[in-house]
Amino acid sequence: MTPAEILETLVSIPSPSKNEGAIADWITLLLQERGIHVRRKGNNLWFQIGDEGLGGPRLLVNSHLDTVPPCAGWDTDPYQPVWKDDRLYGLGSNDAKGCVTAMLCAAFRLEGEAALHGTAIFAFTAEEEIGGQGISTILEELGVLDAALVGEPTSLQACGAQRGMLILKCIAHGESAHVAHAGIADNAIHKAARDIGKLAAMQFPGHPLLGAAKAQVTQINGGLSRNQVPDFAEFFVDLRTTPNLDHQALAAELASQLESEVLIHSDRYLPKATDAQHPILLAALKANGCAGPVGSHTTSDWAFLGAIPTVKIGPGDTHRSHRPNEYLTRSELNSGVDCYEHLIKAYFNDAAAIQKQSSAEACHAH
Repeated sequence: MTPAEILETLVSIPSPSKNEGAIADWITLLLQERGIHVRRKGNNLWFQIGDEGLGGPRLLVNSHLDTVPPCAGWDTDPYQPVWKDDRLYGLGSNDAKGCVTAMLCAAFRLEGEAALHGTAIFAFTAEEEIGGQGISTILEELGVLDAALVGEPTSLQACGAQRGMLILKCIAHGESAHVAHAGIADNAIHKAARDIGKLAAMQFPGHPLLGAAKAQVTQINGGLSRNQVPDFAEFFVDLRTTPNLDHQALAAELASQLESEVLIHSDRYLPKATDAQHPILLAALKANGCAGPVGSHTTSDWAFLGAIPTVKIGPGDTHRSHRPNEYLTRSELNSGVDCYEHLIKAYFNDAAAIQKQSSAEACHAH
């Protein structure tokens, strides 16, 4: 099958989060027909290509199988892939079944490499869109990993940093009274409003690839009756954090500046960054022909990879994701296959060269 045919098939298989079984089944069968041993846990599947047992680094190549539900505004059936002027329209074509397809096709090319100088572990995982039972549930079974590629639509730009997500629940406590006697009360909504104003004006230290974080109040609730001074109000704050900000320290700092009680609602999406001189980032820049890395403002499964040096890169445009009439072009898909193949080979070749040089220097030292 061509990359376009594989992508068309994947888009035709609905795979909203927690319902990736059918698409995982199809990919498993495709791999087994090529004689590739596939392992699976839930709706997560993985396999490996390369020189296991001969040394060399172990590289994770990961993207996700799930999609968000279809939104309003589609001109076509989101689950019926349609080619129009070299664009494949359909839910997930851009985010991230194009990345999955390109990774699969790169793996098929690498199968025939006589000496890959490393092992590529391809993992296609579930529930990325909801932060659920995906990559984090199989990491321990993948073994030691020296670096990782995370497939997301980045226009094949090498993302060396990614924002995190810190969600805070802020609770303003007051004292109720009849509105006619507001002087003896303490209006919790007014207190929350003062804090919201403070948050809107706050400045946070910026990051060279991602810029500065900005606090966004996304929900607010308070008051029981129109003729009663409210003694309670709560609001949620979404902070898309940068790698120079620590979630716990940031929450504590905000708690010291606001009148409201500040609680951490979610902090599991940690911001990430990879050293600019790490071989995986240098290999990605070599593969895409760009001078330097960029930052990614969206989260991904990179957040759950711990300290593994990682690059987020893939075909497609991030601005098409989660919108009606999502599409990927044929040329973007084919370029994605080439990029992943060249990137993986460059990483392994460079790592082998570094290892050889280190061995030679060690021998010379003795």
